[in-house]
Amino acid sequence: VHSGGRQVKLYLFVSVGIWFGNGSGRFSNATLVRLSEYLSAGYKKGVRPVRDWRQTTMVAIDLMVYSILSVDEKNQVLTTYVWYRQQWVDEFLVWNPEDFDDVKQVSIPTTNIWVPDILINEFVDVGKSPDIPYVYVGHNGLVRNYKPIQVVTACSLNIYNFPFDVQNCSLTFQSWLHIINDINITLMRTPEEVKVDKSVFMNQGEWELLHILSKYKSFSIDENDHYAEMKFHVVIRRRPLFYTVNLLLPSIFLMLMDIVGFYLPPDSGERVSFKITLLLGYSVFLIIVSDTLPATAIGTPLIGVYFVVCMALLVISLTETVLIVRLVHKQDLQPPVPDWVKRLVLEKAPLLLCIRDKQKFCPALCNHRNCDGGKDSERGLGLLLPARDSTPVMDSILLEISSIRRFLDRRDESRDIAKEWLQVGYVLDVLLFRVYLVAVLAYSITLGTLWSVWQYA
Repeated sequence: VHSGGRQVKLYLFVSVGIWFGNGSGRFSNATLVRLSEYLSAGYKKGVRPVRDWRQTTMVAIDLMVYSILSVDEKNQVLTTYVWYRQQWVDEFLVWNPEDFDDVKQVSIPTTNIWVPDILINEFVDVGKSPDIPYVYVGHNGLVRNYKPIQVVTACSLNIYNFPFDVQNCSLTFQSWLHIINDINITLMRTPEEVKVDKSVFMNQGEWELLHILSKYKSFSIDENDHYAEMKFHVVIRRRPLFYTVNLLLPSIFLMLMDIVGFYLPPDSGERVSFKITLLLGYSVFLIIVSDTLPATAIGTPLIGVYFVVCMALLVISLTETVLIVRLVHKQDLQPPVPDWVKRLVLEKAPLLLCIRDKQKFCPALCNHRNCDGGKDSERGLGLLLPARDSTPVMDSILLEISSIRRFLDRRDESRDIAKEWLQVGYVLDVLLFRVYLVAVLAYSITLGTLWSVWQYA
């Protein structure tokens, strides 16, 4: 009976084995099932997979940036989507391919094997990464764990050069618990290959990937236990075209219009209205673009300083226009121009400003009072000479004529004073315009040079 039972069991085992080996039907992958059971038999996933505990588990890692999702300057957070790869040798997951239909690798659940506790130090939030539940295991024990990760990390973002800024954010991979004698880290590829690899990067967004630098480091916390880390420096550069078109060019156009406004006559009120309109327009422009500028609690981008200085220049331009208009308006009520003002503004300033038409700004050498005074005196004397034989009616006429003459003299004197103040106003307007123009040009050239150097650095 016992012998017969063993014969029945043997028959059933051989029959099932033949059925599994046929390669057809619902059990066509029986080899993989048998291999999985072979690998999982007695496996302890909570123990580092080495036969000699003094043997270090070497974990090779690799990183490829797929996309830059967001750069939060205010919270100093960088969100990227990367392809992360790591592999190590598990000495307990080894088999002979000839015993399993020449199967050289198999995929098994990640939860069933030992996995190194390598994390990113800069993690600040759990990203929406897809769950990859399997790893590939080779017949020689090589485990390959490849997965995409949405990385939300802290990064020290420097926005001073915005929108021509280059950011350098680091991703530090290290074992959170195991010392370097237990788990060590290395690269799957050479550092140069990692640096120039942009094969999977989506290059259509706001940020451009320049390169990825890698650096290995061993550090100690308490000078007893040493830990291994691999740091990747992700260097990215912002594409400035959008901000140049929407921020810089409108501001430049408004400043050019402010410069053109100086060619309006200073004694007309249109220049003041024009300058006030520009100032209001620039204020509205700053309100619109305020949400576009990055904001941090530790610094202000240079473009923000640029907008503030442009606003200050517009205010200075308006102030200069108001002063000139005040100087040349209602000159009849003003006192005569002081002699030192005449010497500085009407004589020396035209030479300094290289004004060729000096007659436009210099007081008339011969006016009605100077050139015609003798004749008027003679006429006045002639009118007064026959006063001895004049009648009361004639005396009245002569008094009226004398009062009219005095009025005309005062009017001519007021016109001469007004003319001199108008000449002073024109000369000062030219002088202040050229000073303003030099300041604007120097400021623009300085910023343009800085931004050009930063963009092509």
